[in-house]
Amino acid sequence: MHSVATRGEISRAAVAAEIGLTRATVSTLVDELLTAGLLVELGAQRPGTVGRPGTALALNGNGPAGIGAEVGVDHLAVCAVDLRGTVRVRAEVEARNRERDRPPGEVLRELTGLIGEVEAEAEALGLRPAGRTVAVPGLVGRDRRTVLRAPNLGWENIAVPLPAAVENEANLGALAELWLGGHETAAAVTDFIHVSAEIGIGAALIIDGRLFRGARGFAGELGHVPVHPNGPRCSCGARGCLEQYAGEQAVLRAAGIPPERQGALKALHTAAADGDPAALKALAAAGQALGIALSGAVNLLDPQAVVLGGPLAELAPWLRPAVERELGRRVTDRQWPPEALLVSRLGRDGVLLGAAYSTVRAVLDDPQAYAFSNA
Repeated sequence: MHSVATRGEISRAAVAAEIGLTRATVSTLVDELLTAGLLVELGAQRPGTVGRPGTALALNGNGPAGIGAEVGVDHLAVCAVDLRGTVRVRAEVEARNRERDRPPGEVLRELTGLIGEVEAEAEALGLRPAGRTVAVPGLVGRDRRTVLRAPNLGWENIAVPLPAAVENEANLGALAELWLGGHETAAAVTDFIHVSAEIGIGAALIIDGRLFRGARGFAGELGHVPVHPNGPRCSCGARGCLEQYAGEQAVLRAAGIPPERQGALKALHTAAADGDPAALKALAAAGQALGIALSGAVNLLDPQAVVLGGPLAELAPWLRPAVERELGRRVTDRQWPPEALLVSRLGRDGVLLGAAYSTVRAVLDDPQAYAFSNA
């Protein structure tokens, strides 16, 4: 399944050669996966060649689907992704999700309704939801059901009463980068720090192709690394955290754009593109703070790359010079290559895609558990 997923279309013979099994064994396994509705045959490969043409195998675009959901501070989003990684259904609504605006139970009821709508539409397209993952901007318990703390939502110890796994949004953004190749280089990157920002700033560590969670599952809280120890108080209770300088609201305020304004981030992007001095100064300061925080992580971990994802990807043209400058000054070997600072192509969609594709990966890892008949 992973071989077919990686290649897109591949013959049985090529699968056998790639994974080191006999053609007879691969043929038997392929027949089982075809019957289960997980693979399809697309017809003859390489027409016009001498001998009997082989048929191309591909993942079934109408088989199991992964459902991803996202709870943002100001929006809810849900999508359905097929085994090929294609988004088949998507829905998003603006929503005020802070606890001071409405209780968590009401937020989760609306999210449940949105998931139901997306799953119904996916089933009408011939897809079968195989699992759900909900992304949240906060710390998640080991039970994958409880939001332990989400400061920007104001949630603490909130059980999510959905038949779904719950995961930190930064982790899912990094996994989407790993699985879907969202970085801007074709080179394989399996050790990297992925950093993204909305109201808060989240980071995740991919080490040797695996998500590093830490001893308690809380690795990656880059937003609460102190940049200026005597700076303003953060929502976490400490002072001078990175979020106070490079978080979305902090940058908007510094640029003179009210954070509550409709389309505030787009206005910031437009102002920067137009050369507005306040916007450029705010983004340069945010990039400097981000570079200071990242330099400590780079010195500690020595990753292949740092990836700017989420909304940071959209603002990378103005953030990147200051980030590169700080990394160049502060990384111990003084040889941090600029090309190691990557910009994600997934942008703000990375979290939602990571949530949905996490179920797809589970199907690829254990297809027998998700097999179903087309009959």
